[in-house]
Amino acid sequence: MSEKPRAADPGSTGSAPGGSATAGQSAGEQPRVVIRDNRKINTSEEPAATDAGADVPAEGLVADAEVVVDEIEVEAASVDGPPVVDAPAQPVESGTPATGVPPGAELEGLRAELDERTRDLQRVTAEYANYRKRVDRDRSLVQEQATGSVLAALLPILDDLDRAREHGDLVGPFGAVAEQLTTALGRFGLNAFGEQGDPFDPTRHEAVAHRTSADVTEPTCVQVMRRGYQLGERLLRPAMVAVADPE
Repeated sequence: MSEKPRAADPGSTGSAPGGSATAGQSAGEQPRVVIRDNRKINTSEEPAATDAGADVPAEGLVADAEVVVDEIEVEAASVDGPPVVDAPAQPVESGTPATGVPPGAELEGLRAELDERTRDLQRVTAEYANYRKRVDRDRSLVQEQATGSVLAALLPILDDLDRAREHGDLVGPFGAVAEQLTTALGRFGLNAFGEQGDPFDPTRHEAVAHRTSADVTEPTCVQVMRRGYQLGERLLRPAMVAVADPE
């Protein structure tokens, strides 16, 4: 293997290749190293090279800044398409919402919507109240009709009790049972009507006989053949009577 050439002895007096840069150095003087911006400049090299072109870095120099710039340029060049530019945000005027509707118009719209919802609520509430009243009325009517049907089926028994009372047969324990039955039916709202001497009412009386009499001043029930019954305000059966008109 060939031996590497040895560096020139700085103390020797011979001329060295590269000009007079080494001649001015004193014997025993060591090379100086200057650090500037991460750039290593060796003063042992020929000064003519550095003076010849200030823009061209000397041999052995490291330009970190240029390397970084080259890398950024390479990354920017690798992006396809036009550059994206963010548009600046438009300022919003104070007092105007982002939707562009004035505050007064928006407030009026909200008030109109509130009034509409209030009217809807009132209408629904009134309809529900009417519905409850109608249901309660229908329920009462159904209950009254059911009670009336049961009581109407018991009216012939009450007629028999009335005839037995007229003949004097309603005495003793039998009479007590009849009174208890009449009282119990009265608790359900059953009322009997039709007595001798009552004014004739065609809505409540059924006239089966008719005559004239000087003792009356108006049509009068002079004889009751069968009493009538009503449940509350509902007529279950009219009274069967004989009517006398004034002469």
